[in-house]
Amino acid sequence: MISLAGRDILHSWGKFVFTGIGLGLLIGVTLVMAGVYRGMVDDGKVLLDNSGADLWVVQKNTLGPYAESSSLYDDLYRSVLAMPGVAQAANVTYLTMQVQNNNRDVRAMIVGIMPGEVGQPGWPPQLVAGRQITRSHYEAVADIATGFKLGDTVDIRRNRYTVVGLTRRMVSSAGDPMVFIPLKDAQEAQFLKDNDAILQQRRRTTENPAFNRPGVPGLLDAVIASQSTNNYVNAILVRIKPGYLSHDVGANIVRWQRLQVYDRVQMEAILIGKLIATSAKQIGMFLVILAVVSATIVAFIIYTLTMDKIREIAVLKLLGTRNRTIASMIMQQAIALGVIGFAVGKITATFAAPLFPKYVLLVPSDSLVGFFAVLVICVLASLIAIRMALKVDPAEAIGG
Repeated sequence: MISLAGRDILHSWGKFVFTGIGLGLLIGVTLVMAGVYRGMVDDGKVLLDNSGADLWVVQKNTLGPYAESSSLYDDLYRSVLAMPGVAQAANVTYLTMQVQNNNRDVRAMIVGIMPGEVGQPGWPPQLVAGRQITRSHYEAVADIATGFKLGDTVDIRRNRYTVVGLTRRMVSSAGDPMVFIPLKDAQEAQFLKDNDAILQQRRRTTENPAFNRPGVPGLLDAVIASQSTNNYVNAILVRIKPGYLSHDVGANIVRWQRLQVYDRVQMEAILIGKLIATSAKQIGMFLVILAVVSATIVAFIIYTLTMDKIREIAVLKLLGTRNRTIASMIMQQAIALGVIGFAVGKITATFAAPLFPKYVLLVPSDSLVGFFAVLVICVLASLIAIRMALKVDPAEAIGG
C-alpha cells in the first residue's frame, strides 16, 4: 500500500513537488502571520517589563499612558513617593514621533526619564554599548532597531541630541523602537508650543481684561510665566517595597491622591485586550482565509492526480483491491503533500521572519499546532478525491 502511493508520487513527482512548494509558501505566510501576533503580544510584555514598574499611576478615568493620553503634574510623584509601601516613584513621558538623523526619518517612541540612579523605573535596564544618560540635557539612549550608532546626532523637535548609549528590545506596544532623553527635554518636546503659538497666546493673555487688574500687580507676568512652563508628565512609575501587595498600595494611592492606578496584570490586559485586539481579529481572519485557500489547493491537486489515474484505479478494483486500500493510497498522497508543504513553509518562515520590519516571534507550539492543522486539512481535502475514486466502475479498465 505504501509502495503503491510512493510509486504514484514518483510517477508525477514534478507536479507533486511544485505543488508542495506552492502550498509551503502559503503555510509559511500563515506561520509568519501567527508570529506577527505573537510578536505584538511580546512587544507589549517587553514594554511593561522594561519599565521596571509594579504600578502605573495615570490621570483619573484614563487607560494611559500607553492606550490613552494621560496628563499629570510632575510634582505629584513626591506625594506618591510618601505613600506607604512605595519604594520608588519616577515621572515618565511617552511620545511617538518621527526622529530625524542625517535626513533620515525614524519612527520612534520618545521616553522622558527622570535623572537618578541606574535601575530607576523608566530607565533602560541594560545597554549593549555606550553609557546611560548622565547630563540633564541633549543626551539620548536609543534602541539598536533605530539604526542609530554611538555618537550620532538626532533631531527631536527643535533640539539636537547625541546618542551616548544603545539598548536592545526596548520597544513600544506598536513595535516602535524607543529613544530615551532627559525628562525636561521630553516635556519640552511634548508639551511646549512653537514660538508663533507662544507669541499668540501671550498676545491673547495680554488683551484679556481679567489679567490686567490694576490692583493686582504682577498677575499678568505670573500668568504668562505659567503658560511657558512644562510641568506635565504622562505617568508615574511606582516600585513597591518588599512585603507589600500591589493591590493595597494602589488602593491607597487611589483613595488619597485621587488618581488612576494599574498593576501589572491590569496594564497587560489593557495592552493585549484593547490595543492588540483589533489586530488580532484581522490576523485571525487572514489565518482562516489562508487555511481555506490551502485546503482548496490540496483538494484540487489530489483530485487532479486521482483523475489522471482513473483507469489504474479501475484496474486495481478489477484485480480485487479493496476500497480501503485505494482510499489509503489517496490519503497518503495528500498527507505527503502536506508534509512537504509544511517543511517548505517552516523553512520559509524561519528565514523570512528577521526581514520583517515588525518583530516576528515564531513559537514552537504554534508550529506544532500548525503541523497537525495541515495534516487535518490534507485529510479532509482528500475526501473528495476518495469519494470519486470509490465510485469508479471496474469495467472502465476493460472498456478504455
